[in-house]
Amino acid sequence: MDTKKGMTCTRQIDNEMQMPLAPSDLLGADALAPLEGGALLLLDTAAVPARTNGAIRVLVDRTGDLPDVDPDDFDALVTTRSDAPTPWVAVTAARLEGQLDRVRAGAAHAPIAASMLARILRIGADLPFADALELESLAYSTLLGGGEFAAWLRSRASFAAGGQDLPPVRYEREDDIVTLVLASPTNRNAMTAVMRDALFEGLANVVEDPSEPGLIVRGDGACFSVGGDLAEFGTASDLAAAHIIRTMRSPAALLHRLGERAEVQVHGACIGSGIEIAAAASRRIAAPGSFVQLPELAMGLIPGAGGTVSVAGAIGRHRLMWLALGNFRFGAEQALRWGLFHAIRN
Repeated sequence: MDTKKGMTCTRQIDNEMQMPLAPSDLLGADALAPLEGGALLLLDTAAVPARTNGAIRVLVDRTGDLPDVDPDDFDALVTTRSDAPTPWVAVTAARLEGQLDRVRAGAAHAPIAASMLARILRIGADLPFADALELESLAYSTLLGGGEFAAWLRSRASFAAGGQDLPPVRYEREDDIVTLVLASPTNRNAMTAVMRDALFEGLANVVEDPSEPGLIVRGDGACFSVGGDLAEFGTASDLAAAHIIRTMRSPAALLHRLGERAEVQVHGACIGSGIEIAAAASRRIAAPGSFVQLPELAMGLIPGAGGTVSVAGAIGRHRLMWLALGNFRFGAEQALRWGLFHAIRN
């Protein structure tokens, strides 16, 4: 691919409005900033603008040639080549435009959250696990006070709190193996504050157990977890305190700390925090039919239970960005190929 012929930047305000951007054009760069609604740059060549003020840079390889590029220059890379290596996302030519439409829609719906996710993924890639969790949580609390999340809350004002089985996490031990079971199948193991705290406490007991038992985390019912309980979103009155609580009581942090001792066994839906926490374990096993989804951008948020660290660590920041932008649901086989799951049990 000849990268000297220039490029086309797509500003997501009107469908496919094309605008040239010179590398030193500061005003043009501002026009592509998320506050102007232009958070997404779909690039057809490997040339990138020097200044984009927070725009998300996605390289689209329509020919399947896999151009020789520096992945650090981009937030996502998509190609029609079926055997594309990491960090590329492979999409068939027949499905490419439909998936690009979903990515455009995701960036246009929440340009500030999408831009912040790209920045957090870039910065966090070079940080230790605990520090990257801290960064994610700070950004998450910021977005909880933002207009995009407020708009989602207004659109979902009718959400009512559902019932939860108590205790929400069951502790079992056999010999030198502890099993923690998400035990609220009536609400599909939605991650309420009560369940998060119970899971954290169970993990803390395992971390501090001098016998150093192995750990299995699994879920009762139809699925592992559908993620955060929607009825609880927007109920935090002190977002600074929410950040402190989120980082001090992070199940993902403890699963990561357990290292090779921890295994998570998932089945059915693994949505939002349901996969973000699970991905922090050193071994992740899926049942056939399991699927994963990161829907937070649709709410004006980013993954906030550790996903920008745990999921990104498993599949790479470029693929996570693509999945989040399009709110794509992907199955166990694809997750296995990408390294999010280590095995699919029979």
